[in-house]
Amino acid sequence: MERNLTVLQVALYHPIQGPAAFANVPSRLQHDTSPLLVGRGQEAHLQLKLPHLSRHHLSLEPYRERGSSLLSFCLKALSYRGCVWVNGLMLRYLEQVPLTTINRVTFSGIQMVIHIEVGASLEAFVCCFHLSPSPLIYRPEAEETDEYEIIPQQWSPQGSREQTLCHLGFLQGPSETQDSFPQPSSGRGAEIQLQRETPV
Repeated sequence: MERNLTVLQVALYHPIQGPAAFANVPSRLQHDTSPLLVGRGQEAHLQLKLPHLSRHHLSLEPYRERGSSLLSFCLKALSYRGCVWVNGLMLRYLEQVPLTTINRVTFSGIQMVIHIEVGASLEAFVCCFHLSPSPLIYRPEAEETDEYEIIPQQWSPQGSREQTLCHLGFLQGPSETQDSFPQPSSGRGAEIQLQRETPV
């Protein structure tokens, strides 16, 4: 059954806390078809060490569409205080959206990219977690404010795994968009100024 499991490749990044926020994140987690909880609580399946995160902040929930023999997934916001951005849409408490093949998620400063590899099993699925040393989303939506945000731009060495993930759609560099911001003058660290995108 192992080869038939749906696999969620999940890349994680936090611009300030870095790997410390993901100290309790396993490299691989097999889960049944109940909701997978993400938050700072001890009972969360994916526990993240961030003080402003809710104990249950969001959930990844498998389901089967009518007439389909494959698992699909939705993401549900569970936090009263914060919000979650999924592919440009803002979710408040108990709102949910279906996930596509590649999904960009931001919440409480965390950047998460979920790449779904569909399998045939309806009994369980697997999450494989990867920590990214550089930003995954270059224009994340502001969560609680309309103010601009500054996120340092870090480039990965050639041939690194991050570049491989880029080809999967995990990384979106400024050169790939038409509205890239100009680079700062020589001698200063490269920065990209980010602005909240208005959800459709």
